[in-house]
Amino acid sequence: MRIVAGQLGGRRLASPPAGVRPTSDRVREALFARLEPLEGARVLDLFCGTGALGIEALSRGAARVVFVDRARRSIQVLRENLASLGVEEHIDIVRADARSALRRLAEAAERFDLVLADPPYEAGGIVELLEELAASELLEPDAVVVVERSKRHSLGPVEGLELLDERGYGDTVIDRYGLHAAGGSEEAQADDQC
Repeated sequence: MRIVAGQLGGRRLASPPAGVRPTSDRVREALFARLEPLEGARVLDLFCGTGALGIEALSRGAARVVFVDRARRSIQVLRENLASLGVEEHIDIVRADARSALRRLAEAAERFDLVLADPPYEAGGIVELLEELAASELLEPDAVVVVERSKRHSLGPVEGLELLDERGYGDTVIDRYGLHAAGGSEEAQADDQC
């Protein structure tokens, strides 16, 4: 596993612990190619595992990344990766389940431009987690939420978020969401009629 592009491009990452499914280099490359430039962005990496997605964001110019995972072994590998790359000053690590982490970050008045979520493919409650994220004050108005999932597990509608696009890469699907603007489509229709 390696960093695909940016300042740290080509550098190797430590292997994930058993039971962790890392995002492939090919999928990471495709995911980041569809995002706006990340210069100065504040990023939240949920279910971070080894940190490959958040580290890729740092490599591409993100100012800060908050990594969240509940597994002790994943956090240990993440720390090894960050130390070997020398990027510890640009990060925070929260060892907690995603819901608890969202609450703690909201209490700390954190705000994010990009959220990367790579939950275990069999995990339940992802739609509810995304709805909690959308209802929180954690997202900047133009924030993007990216979710990696199996093509066998469709998420369906997520209250508060609008699906911008969905792309498949083998068994993996990447869904990209933005905050749903209340009444946005009706306003757009009214503007079109003028």
